[in-house]
Amino acid sequence: MPVFNITGDVDPFLHVSLAKGEKIYCESNAMVMMETNLELKGKMTGGIGAALMRTFANGESFFQQHIEAMRGDGDCLLSPTLPGAMRVLDIGAQQYMISDGAFVAASSGVELKVRTQSLGNALFAQSGGFFITETAGSGQLAVSGFGAMSILEVTPGKDVVIDNSHVVCWDNRLQYEISMTTGSSGGFLGNLINSQTSGEGVVLKFSGTGKILVCSRNRAAFLAWTQSKPA
Repeated sequence: MPVFNITGDVDPFLHVSLAKGEKIYCESNAMVMMETNLELKGKMTGGIGAALMRTFANGESFFQQHIEAMRGDGDCLLSPTLPGAMRVLDIGAQQYMISDGAFVAASSGVELKVRTQSLGNALFAQSGGFFITETAGSGQLAVSGFGAMSILEVTPGKDVVIDNSHVVCWDNRLQYEISMTTGSSGGFLGNLINSQTSGEGVVLKFSGTGKILVCSRNRAAFLAWTQSKPA
């Protein structure tokens, strides 16, 4: 199996070592360097239908980069689009739901599937509306977050509420729902007003048992801040 390692302290690389015949796939433009034993091709993973669904679900590129050790062992360096931390997750016993833009790379045994969400979650989600990406199979998966990244453990009786823009991925065993406020009452209009006045925006409420990866920065808020600054 390809070996994934995070290298570097600030804006790290994903270092992948492949034995002859092994292959990985990654987000478009993720490849920074690869040794000459490796070969890179652009492919529609899973065919046209699956590629379209993933593009709608979490904004992935229609074509992904596939890297294979064709002529012998080799290493490559990959990097996400936005600056920030990365994590390598073991897929198999645990499967994950992935937020928009978090996917970096995966070994060939990991599949990214698209499933539908409930109507309530779809209306407020930033994870593809009615569709969301879920892992399947086994192997390793690398995800990235804007800024620093931390792992939260959810246990029964200790539900958590997280701003939607800070969620990277979560254990698919967790129950979740999306709302515009952390409050439990007030009705739709009251929640909408509270969301706007508090600056809280859309939140995800998680319960059950499992872990969540969160990042320290909000991409949308950061982009809005940079655009508000005079040239």
